[in-house]
Amino acid sequence: MRVLSHRLVALLLLLFGLGLAPATPGAEAPKQVVALRVDGIIGPATSDFIRRGLDKARAANAGLVVIEMDTPGGLDASMRVIIRDILASPIPVATYVSPGGARAASAGTYILYASHIAAMAPATNLGAATPVAIGGPGGGEKPPGADGADGGAGKSGEDASEPKRAGRGDAMKAKIENDAAAYLRSLAQLRGRNPDFAERAVREAASLSADEALKAGVIDLVASDLKDLLGRLDGREVTLDSGNKVRLATAGADVRRLTPDWRTGILALLSNPQFALVLMMIGIYGLFFEFTSPGFGVPGVAGLICLLIALYAFQLLPVNWAGVALIAIGATLMLAEAFLPSFGALGIGGIIAFVVGGLFLMDTDAPGFGIPLPFIAGLALVSAALILAVGGLAAGSRRRAVVSGREALIGSVGVVTVATADGTWAQVQGESWHVAAIEPLAPGDRVRVTGLSGLTLQVEPLAADGRASKRSSP
Repeated sequence: MRVLSHRLVALLLLLFGLGLAPATPGAEAPKQVVALRVDGIIGPATSDFIRRGLDKARAANAGLVVIEMDTPGGLDASMRVIIRDILASPIPVATYVSPGGARAASAGTYILYASHIAAMAPATNLGAATPVAIGGPGGGEKPPGADGADGGAGKSGEDASEPKRAGRGDAMKAKIENDAAAYLRSLAQLRGRNPDFAERAVREAASLSADEALKAGVIDLVASDLKDLLGRLDGREVTLDSGNKVRLATAGADVRRLTPDWRTGILALLSNPQFALVLMMIGIYGLFFEFTSPGFGVPGVAGLICLLIALYAFQLLPVNWAGVALIAIGATLMLAEAFLPSFGALGIGGIIAFVVGGLFLMDTDAPGFGIPLPFIAGLALVSAALILAVGGLAAGSRRRAVVSGREALIGSVGVVTVATADGTWAQVQGESWHVAAIEPLAPGDRVRVTGLSGLTLQVEPLAADGRASKRSSP
């Protein structure tokens, strides 16, 4: 009996010890997964949204951040901000190109390569990561390999590289392309993904479907939806950039979806170059109206606010400030046309400067950040018509006679109220004025103002028919 009791106590102690033992990594309870939805072009609003999403995931101690992406590309500066945030994240980041039919083109390819986990849904694609500067590719230039089936690889070492470099023509374009290729290749090497496709995606604008990307080692897996993705990632070990290794526990994890809020919407609106250009013109209009009609206040205040917001929006964008200066000069010339007898020379020059400035305004042809020529031309014509119309009205009003103040007293009619040896007073426009006349005046006489000397009105008496009286001095 005593032996049995000892065995029972030992068994209970063993079970108790197993209960206190820490769980193995594979049995870790699922942590929350934060999903960030990114649709459309990559811009300042997108980078701000992803940064704040990563901060929220860190504050919630989430186990994984999933960026669900469908993008045609975007700005290089915003893309690099997002990549820096991903590389510095203490939480694994998975970029998932979804739903079916979505793409991760241009900037999206870089973000996909930079993520700890790269995944795609069926019927999606990635690639076409060639950087596009203002004006687009050189006229008629074909990407390497476009003329031959060997993709330009049939030449050896020196022969294969030097002609390509010489054929670029534009040194700046070659620098940008080489920088982009090295950047994407470095991300591929960091994540252990196919660096050769990274090179071709930049230099040849190559693209791959989801299945092709998986076979080529560009992505880690293909998943039908987010639930399938989390199931496939469960138990996978991820190495962070800090060197720490994290084992994911995502099966059955609670998914917290974050969508763009009002702040992201405002940033997206401000980072639209067309909206920023319209704001700038509203600011110029407002200040113009305030200068031509001083004292009202509202146009000047509204114009100044719009102009400052437009300058802030330009600061968010890759703006060519020479274009901004040309637009401002064009608007100034159109304003001057309303007041100076230039016979249309200033107005036409202003329209030309405005259109050229609009074409030079943006330093990129990234999707969604270009300004169409019809929009620029239409805005220039509307601006010219509005400024000339308002300027004409303002100039006409300046030529009219003054109808208020002391100058308006000339020609006014009044009635003498007091006539003594100390002076004569008359009621003119509801006010009592000291008056002086060549002829003697008596109370009740009607007079007309002919001049003003200090605070004394020079008047002449009027007859009953309203004409000047012919009375003579006694």
